[in-house]
Amino acid sequence: MKRERGVALLLALVVVALATMFATRIGSQAALEQRRAANSFLQEQAFQIALGAEVWAQETLYEQKQNSGNRDSLDQAWATPLPPLPVQGGTVQGSLEDMQGRFNLNNLVNADDTPNELAVAHFRRILRKLQLEEKWADLALDWIDRNNNVTLPDGAEDGEYTAQTPGYLAANQRLVSASELLSLPGFGPDRYAKLAPYVTALPAPSTLNTCTASALVLSTLTDSMKTDFTQDPKSLANNRTKGCFPLNEDIRTMVNPNDWNLLSGAKNGAKYLGENTSWFKATVVVSIGSAEFTLYTLLQRNGPAARPVLRSFGSDL
Repeated sequence: MKRERGVALLLALVVVALATMFATRIGSQAALEQRRAANSFLQEQAFQIALGAEVWAQETLYEQKQNSGNRDSLDQAWATPLPPLPVQGGTVQGSLEDMQGRFNLNNLVNADDTPNELAVAHFRRILRKLQLEEKWADLALDWIDRNNNVTLPDGAEDGEYTAQTPGYLAANQRLVSASELLSLPGFGPDRYAKLAPYVTALPAPSTLNTCTASALVLSTLTDSMKTDFTQDPKSLANNRTKGCFPLNEDIRTMVNPNDWNLLSGAKNGAKYLGENTSWFKATVVVSIGSAEFTLYTLLQRNGPAARPVLRSFGSDL
């Protein structure tokens, strides 16, 4: 009898232990699901707020175009970041960047699939200025062009890429993102980190806006460039508080006549430089509670109106 009571007590203890374990697991699972649901709600809320800030960016560009005419420069309202503003449970902030102030990698190839020699030479000088190997210009050119002809001396087509592990093919089309450079064999994240602030991949050919281009991109325009803006970036920034600088006409005095004819389109019919912009990047950061959400939007302005063309969540364009 005592033995039976002992077994019954032991079974009761085991049942209680199991019930406690199940209850604990169910409780922690419910808490985890609740946390996930709360985070999903915060992320969705942050996304909707970010879309609202994207509309702010569109309106800012619209008003600027209405009020400022044909130049886009860093003294205008669009270039002033939106400071952190309170929203329900957190803050939102944003900024706009003129993407035609960067070197457009898709300019390396002309519409007829031939190399854009002016852009290729400019890209080589940018690489040289950053102490990167010039061979990446040939590799990028072959990655973009639609043919399978290897650009000498350093280009590569499908044969090089299928030999990688795992193997893949050259894109043979315009870049969607500058980060596609990481697909070039051996390019690597360190080189990309150096180059990324100065390049972009716009969906269409574009001129370089001298009013907003960085000191490095301006200083590498031609071999005959007389001014190295990288030596005095503060002076460049100070001049830009007063309006567009340097104007295209200023560049004309800084290069030799033959190079100016190329840059202005007088020699080849295609302007390389401009003072206005069709492509902007809006960056919006929303913080609500423990959630932070970043939205990058590529905006195309056609006339005064700007429309979103590409969005990225968390990773830059």
